[in-house]
Amino acid sequence: MNTIFRKSMLSVVGLAFAGGVFAGPIAHVATPSTDARPVAVVQADKPDTSKLIPHGTQGAQSHIDLNDEQTANAKAIIAATKKAGLPERAAVISIATSLQESKLENLGHLGDMNDHDSLGLFQQRPSSGWGTPEQITDPEYSTTAFLKGLRQVDGWQDMPLTEAAQTVQVSAYPDAYAQWEQQAADLVGQYWNS
Repeated sequence: MNTIFRKSMLSVVGLAFAGGVFAGPIAHVATPSTDARPVAVVQADKPDTSKLIPHGTQGAQSHIDLNDEQTANAKAIIAATKKAGLPERAAVISIATSLQESKLENLGHLGDMNDHDSLGLFQQRPSSGWGTPEQITDPEYSTTAFLKGLRQVDGWQDMPLTEAAQTVQVSAYPDAYAQWEQQAADLVGQYWNS
C-alpha cells in the first residue's frame, strides 16, 4: 500500500509540475512582439518638391529610361551644382536642359547630324565662346559654364524652368525644356544627397 501511495503521489506531483510548467503562467515566456505592418521610410534630407518645382510642371511631360552613363552625367550635373554653391532648383534646370539638348549624353562631334559645332551635355558651341571642345565635353566644366550663364539671368530662381533655360541656351525651340522638368526633379530628388 505504501508503494502504491508513493507512486500515486509522484504521479500527482509530476502532473502538477508538468501542468504548472506547460500550462500555467510560468510557461509563458515574454517575447518581443513584432508588428508585421510595413513601415514607411522617409528620407529626411530629400529635397522638398516645392524647391524642385516651385511653379509646377508646364505642359505634357516626357520621360526616358536612363542608362548608366546618362545617370552618371545627371549625378555629375548635381555635383557641379552643389560645388558651385547653387540650390537644388539650379540642378533641376540644368538636368532638364541637358535632357532636352542631349538626353544626358555627352555628345562629341556628330558629323552631318551636328548642329553647327555643338558638343557635350548642353550642346554648347566652342565658336560661341563656351570653351574648347575638350572643356565642353567635360561634364563638370560644361555644367559650370551653364550655371555661370544661369547666374547672370536676373531672377532665374523665380522663373518658369523653360524661361530660365532658354535665356541661357537661346534655343530655336524655347518651350521644349519644360517637358523634362518632372524627370529632372525626380533625378535631383533621388541623387542630391547621395
